[in-house]
Amino acid sequence: MTRPTPETLAHTARRARAAADPTLDVDQAATRTATPAAPAVRPAAATPISGASSLVRSLEALEVDVVFGIPGGAILPAYDPLYDSTVRHILVRHEQGAGHAATGYAQATGKVGVCIATSGPGATNLVTPIADAYMDSVAMVAITGQVASPLIGTDGFQEADIQGITLPITKHNFLVQNAEEIPRVLAEAFHLASSGRPGPVLVDIPKDVLQASTTFSWPPTLDLPGYRPTLHPHGKQIREAARLMAAARRPVLYVGGGVLKAGATDGLRRLAELTGIPVVTTLMALGAFPDSHQQHLGMPGMHGTVAAVYGLQKADLIVALGARFDDRVTGKLDSFAPDAAVVHADIDPAEIGKNRHVDVPIVGDAKHVIDELVAAVTAERSAGRTTDLGDWWTQLDDLRNRYPLGYDEPVDGTLSPQYVIKRLGEIVGPDAIFVAGVGQHQMWASQFISYEKPYTWLNSGGLGTMGYAVPAAMGAKVGKPDTVVWAVDGDGCFQMTNQELATCALEGIPVKIAVINNGNLGMVRQWQTLFYNERYSNTELGTHKHRIPDFVKLAEALGCVGLRCESADDVDKTIAAAMEINDAPVVIDFVVGKDAMVWPMVAAGTSNDEIMFARGVRPAFDEDDI
Repeated sequence: MTRPTPETLAHTARRARAAADPTLDVDQAATRTATPAAPAVRPAAATPISGASSLVRSLEALEVDVVFGIPGGAILPAYDPLYDSTVRHILVRHEQGAGHAATGYAQATGKVGVCIATSGPGATNLVTPIADAYMDSVAMVAITGQVASPLIGTDGFQEADIQGITLPITKHNFLVQNAEEIPRVLAEAFHLASSGRPGPVLVDIPKDVLQASTTFSWPPTLDLPGYRPTLHPHGKQIREAARLMAAARRPVLYVGGGVLKAGATDGLRRLAELTGIPVVTTLMALGAFPDSHQQHLGMPGMHGTVAAVYGLQKADLIVALGARFDDRVTGKLDSFAPDAAVVHADIDPAEIGKNRHVDVPIVGDAKHVIDELVAAVTAERSAGRTTDLGDWWTQLDDLRNRYPLGYDEPVDGTLSPQYVIKRLGEIVGPDAIFVAGVGQHQMWASQFISYEKPYTWLNSGGLGTMGYAVPAAMGAKVGKPDTVVWAVDGDGCFQMTNQELATCALEGIPVKIAVINNGNLGMVRQWQTLFYNERYSNTELGTHKHRIPDFVKLAEALGCVGLRCESADDVDKTIAAAMEINDAPVVIDFVVGKDAMVWPMVAAGTSNDEIMFARGVRPAFDEDDI
C-alpha cells in the first residue's frame, strides 16, 4: 500500500509556502516555521465558543476520523461538542486500551492515533501506552483533562501532574494555559508526533480552559523554534557509504522500524537487489523486506535466525537503516560484530553512536537516505567498483540450510503452539494484519508467520507491554476495516486487556483473537527452566488445570464468538470457522503444551557468538571458514 511519510501533515503546507514564495523549493519551505495544511473546515466562528468546542473543531480540521477514550470530570466539557462532531469516539473499557488502540491505529494506517482521558487516574492509566509508543516511535497524541487551573498544585481531587509524569516518555508535552492556545497547540502536537522521528505527544488541558470562552480560526501559525528535522542526508556521507558498500566482502543491511516509518520499503528492495547484500529485519521491521526473498536472512537478535545473527556478527560492514543497535539485537555489546565498519543512518541524530561506534554517520529520513544510496551505489558500479559476495553467500546459505527455523512436536502429545501459529499464517495469508502480545507467542509469531508486505505485523517491541495485542488489534481494525486483523496473544497477556473485546462487540469491530493458552507465563517459565533449575515460582496461571477463566465462556460473556481447539487435527477447521465469521469478534482458545520453548536463543547478557540453535545445540561458528 502507499504509505504516508512522517512529514505528511506538513507537506501540503510546505507546497503552499513554496508556491507563495518563488525563492523557496518545497524542502526549503519545510525549514520555515510550519503552518499545517488547511483542509476544508467550518469558517472561523463569528461568535464566541468554548475551549472544548475549539478542541473538537481542531481535531476536525486535522482530519481526525476516530479517537479512543473514556470521559470523566475534568475532560467532560470536551465530550459535549464531541457528541455532534464528525469525529468518531470509541468508548473503551480502560484508558490503557485507549492508548494501545491509538497505537495500533497509527501503526496500521500511518496516521496519528488519538486517545483521550480525564485527569488523575484516567491520565495515569495512559502512562504505559504512552511509554510503549515512545519506545517504538509511534505517532500518537494523548489528550488529557486536568483539574481547573486554580487547583493545580493543591492536591485537588483527581489531580496528577501528568505533564511531569510523562516528560521522559513523550516527544513533547503541553499544559494549555488558555483557550486561545488550543488550535495552535493541537496543530503543533500533530506536527511533532508525525514528523521527524515519530513519537507520542501529550496535551493536558485544565477544565476551566475547556469551559472558557474563545474564538476559533484555522489554520494557526506554529511556534516551534529550533524544531527542524533533517530529512535529506549529506551527500558526502552518502558517497562514503556507497564506497564502503562497493568494497565490502561481508556486508549486511541491518533494517529497523524506521524504514517502515519513512515508507521506504520499495527503495529498500531496490537497494538490496542492486547490491546483492544480505538483509536482516528487526522485530519492529518485519514485512519491510519480504520474508521469502532470497536475500532475506531473517530476524537478528535474541530469538533471531542463526544466519541473521551470524551475518551481523561476522560482517565486515553493517549498514544500519532506521535501527538503533538495541541490546536484544547486539547481545553483549563489546563482543558485537567486532570486525565490522558501521554506516548508521537515522533521522534521530541522538541514536547515532549511542550504543555502537559509527564510521559513517548519516542523519536523514530513511526514504531519502535509501534513494540517494541507490543513486550513489549505481554510480560506483558504473565506475566498475564492485565486489564479489559469492563466498559470503556460500557461508550464509550453508547456515540457512543447516540451521533452519523449526520446532519439535511435544512428546506428551499436546498441541504444538508453533504448529498453530504456522498454520494460522498459512491459512490467513499475507494480506492480513497480525498483532502480537509479548512473550513466547510473540516470538513464535515473528518466526513462523511469513511477512511479505509492510505494515502487516504490529507488536510492542521496545517496552514489551503485556496486554498490548487486543486493544492494538482493535485500533488496527478500526483503521483498516476491510483488512482481516488477527491478534496472537498469550493466556497471560490476554487476561490484562481482554475487556476491550466488549468495546469491539458493541462498536462493530470484528477482530479475531488466537489465544495461545499454555497455562503459564510462558517466557518466564522458559527462563525458569533454563536458568533457575526448573523452580517454577508463580508462573502457573490455572488456565489449564482449573480452566479459570474459561476463555470460551469469557468470550461469549464479552459479546464474542468463542471457540476452542485442543488437537492438531482440529487446527485448520477451527481457523477456517473463525475466518467465516465477520460480524462479531472471535476468540479461539488454543490449548497447547506448556513445555514448548523459543529457539534459537541468545541468553541475556551473553555474546551473539553463544547463540543456541536448540537446547544443548550450539552452531559451530568458529568452524566456518571466513
